[in-house]
Amino acid sequence: MNKGQYVFSQILSLASTTSFRTCVNRYNGNFKAKHFTCWKQFLCMVFGQLTQRESLRDTMLCLSANADKLYHLGIGETVSLSTLSTANENRDWQIYADYAMVLIAEAKQLYVDEQGELELSNQVFAIDATVIDLCLSVFSWAKFRTTKGAIKLHTQLNVKTAIPEFIHITTGKVHEVNVLDLISFQQDSFYVLDRGYTDFKRLFQIHKSGAYFIIRAKDNLNFTRIKSDTAARNDQVLCDQVIKLTNYYASCDYPQHLRRIKFFDAETQKIFVFLSNNFVLKPTEIATLYRHRWKIELFFKWIKQHLKIKSFWGTSANAVKTQIWIAICTYLLVGIAKKKFNLKHSLYEILQVLSISIFDKAPLPTLFEKPTQQNVKELFSSNQLNIFE
Repeated sequence: MNKGQYVFSQILSLASTTSFRTCVNRYNGNFKAKHFTCWKQFLCMVFGQLTQRESLRDTMLCLSANADKLYHLGIGETVSLSTLSTANENRDWQIYADYAMVLIAEAKQLYVDEQGELELSNQVFAIDATVIDLCLSVFSWAKFRTTKGAIKLHTQLNVKTAIPEFIHITTGKVHEVNVLDLISFQQDSFYVLDRGYTDFKRLFQIHKSGAYFIIRAKDNLNFTRIKSDTAARNDQVLCDQVIKLTNYYASCDYPQHLRRIKFFDAETQKIFVFLSNNFVLKPTEIATLYRHRWKIELFFKWIKQHLKIKSFWGTSANAVKTQIWIAICTYLLVGIAKKKFNLKHSLYEILQVLSISIFDKAPLPTLFEKPTQQNVKELFSSNQLNIFE
């Protein structure tokens, strides 16, 4: 039971300090750190994310204004701007990446029974990447275009739970398809990809791992039809075929048969052509799985709008990656709090309440019990608010 803890402390109590210490020791993160440890750095950065600060200076100003509360937040004495900035520039970002993996594992256990709108018992993952623009003259290491800098956030999202189970940060020049080499594919799981990931050699690796993929076909696909399932044809399913690739290199990379489905979406009035190595699901089920790929787009949109990962509080690659990984940790902590405190509100609503109640001492669930609380869903009809619902 809450004993007068600040709301911030109640959220951070969900983070295992033992696991965090293991991650710090793995990279010797506290080397020569007398007072300002990696944990205190983590607390300061999470505070900035939860309260939606605009910069490091903004974050430290807010903390300094509440210096009498820092001991109870776990930060201790007032921290200078240069101390936090130096820590972000020099302490290995992999500490926070590894800790994010710990939180992901915990969130997966809490959301293991979540099925969302899908009745399929198999795990379903969407893989995609989003570009975060940077100023090339300031972030000279983030190569993208001739006069433009950027980084890419490559993500594998569990469609049922909205939990990112794999994240990789690269410069903007790295093509998305290369990240497929880093992912461990789970047997009997479905991986939904956009056609930018068309690489038949890598798709065949998914097939050989015992997993299934669903990807949109490119317009210039060369193939020969082996057979068609005429019984499956209707107003939506225009064709359901077994095909073999005829392009020499493509057929060498993927020597086995593929399934090709042409589907008419009445809602958008568009025709989609899907390729898959699954020959069991109905064509409409394949189309439904691909339709749920939009959840990863919502995830990217959500974290860009509501976490601080578009304006960075440091210019080095280490500082940028540190900020992004701690933002992901913040996202996961709020998701874990939603489950552990049995909160019915959307993640967006939870974050908004936390941002103005961070120094309250009320038990966290009571913040969401007032019936007069503003209904954000009525003001914002976008589906972006459905993360973790």
